[in-house]
Amino acid sequence: MKTKPSLAVLGGTGDLGSGLALRWLEAGYAVVIGSRDREKAAAACVQLRGTLAERGIDDVKLTDMDNVAAADAADIVVLTVPFSHQQSTLAAVKDHLNGKILVDVTVPLVPPKVGTVQLPPSGSAGQAAQAFLGDSVRVVSAFQNVAADHLKSGHELNCDVLVCGNDPEARTAVVTLVEACGMRGFQAGPISNAAAAEALTSVLITINRQFKCHAGIRITGV
Repeated sequence: MKTKPSLAVLGGTGDLGSGLALRWLEAGYAVVIGSRDREKAAAACVQLRGTLAERGIDDVKLTDMDNVAAADAADIVVLTVPFSHQQSTLAAVKDHLNGKILVDVTVPLVPPKVGTVQLPPSGSAGQAAQAFLGDSVRVVSAFQNVAADHLKSGHELNCDVLVCGNDPEARTAVVTLVEACGMRGFQAGPISNAAAAEALTSVLITINRQFKCHAGIRITGV
């Protein structure tokens, strides 16, 4: 049996990061929760263990570390910080990402108009991450259109995920992580196509406000 890669969730104390971590822990992955504040990472781990225990899952591989140590320890690193902290977080961990896959989940939301698409000059957050880290890191953009509430709920997920990146093998690895969360993942082309998924987040926020829901996306006809 192929060994599952270890995962580090940078910004794992937030709703989306902890929601993804919860799903991967349920699927049997070893997860490191990373944060700039190690105490916050430890507190997040306590909460995750409590939720899993309520679901009858006690034997999990879950560790807390600061972001740098977490990036160094894991096979695949997942960035779930707000867009305003993307570059500073990447700068701190850059030397620990060589040869690894970085899953970039950040969305370029610009308060207060988060319901308006406002992509950065680079084209997308995913492109900004790839340009900053260079070719030694395989950046894959994914999970922008998934609501944290759904990830944490424990119920079946009715949502698809667009997976963009320049390296086909890295995209395939991330599709596997999407499926481990209970969703369908679709390879959606190079990192430049991440702009489409990132822009959809503002569209979904607008829909959520209108219908008081947590909308996602579905790919039909396949």
